[in-house]
Amino acid sequence: MISTARQEDVVGERLPALLRRLLPGITGIDGLRAIAGGASQETWSFDAVDAVDAERRRPLILRRAPPGSAPPAEAIGLRTEARLLDQLAASGVPVPHVTGVLEPEDGLGEGYVMSRLAGEANPRRILGDDRYAGARARLARQCGEALARIHALDVERLPSLRAGGAHEDVAYYRQRHDTVGTPRPVFELALQWLKRRLPDSPARRTLVHGDFRNGNIMIDEKGLCGILDWEIAHLGDPMEDLGWMCVNSWRYGRELPVGGFGTREELFAGYEAAGGHVDRARVRFWEVLGTLKWGVICESMAVSWQRGDVRTVERAAVGRRASEAEIDLLCLIQEGDA
Repeated sequence: MISTARQEDVVGERLPALLRRLLPGITGIDGLRAIAGGASQETWSFDAVDAVDAERRRPLILRRAPPGSAPPAEAIGLRTEARLLDQLAASGVPVPHVTGVLEPEDGLGEGYVMSRLAGEANPRRILGDDRYAGARARLARQCGEALARIHALDVERLPSLRAGGAHEDVAYYRQRHDTVGTPRPVFELALQWLKRRLPDSPARRTLVHGDFRNGNIMIDEKGLCGILDWEIAHLGDPMEDLGWMCVNSWRYGRELPVGGFGTREELFAGYEAAGGHVDRARVRFWEVLGTLKWGVICESMAVSWQRGDVRTVERAAVGRRASEAEIDLLCLIQEGDA
């Protein structure tokens, strides 16, 4: 496994040539650093330096697959993700602008370069920094409004994406959990609970972000200003995004159910004000399924680290959190049965 320091050397050596291909007039980079927190993709922040005026800089992000790692089975691939971002930006969704896609000759693997948005994405700062107090007060509603607009996009104009739903996801995470081979009675209980409550297919499949949560949104003092990490976008039930946003893990120890900063009522009000329709029973189902999904992802990360596939601190830390999902599932199932 290549060390983080060695990866930084490789990226630092090869990135200038890539930028000269994508941005004529750029001669170098400055401030290259890995951004911690990504468990499945690498994120590198840097400034592109202009050949004529060294003071003129372009803040950019390199998003790429970790060397030697296999992408998640549900991932759309970084090349498709870049194409999707182009379509989203053209539709007015607040996403980074894609500067260019990596090619094999660039020697950096699979990925793309995009603009670096100005704002805050760290959940701890979003929830705790006084400068964002006003933003937090309106953020849940803004998230609902943004999701309604995403779900209203014409799917015929998007890149080809997999279609999925509740039946497919329950079967997939059953198989993924069984493959990991860790006996977890709570996961088994949750799978049975979900199987008995599988909803009918939605009347209309929409674009689903698939990972819309605190940690993949960016804010400034006015509120929501960016939506990140579209790697598992797909076509499916729009209530999936609403349920995932309410999963306890994305509250980071806070009580408010929507990302730790808002209420379900605020989220739903924003969604309906922007033209969406909320089916609360389906949202609840997806919240339980989302909690199970996160638990299975955690145990998969642990196995990946133990096998030596990706020996990062993030994977080891995430892997230990499967037990948290078990507690959350017991609480949700008890509340649902009551």
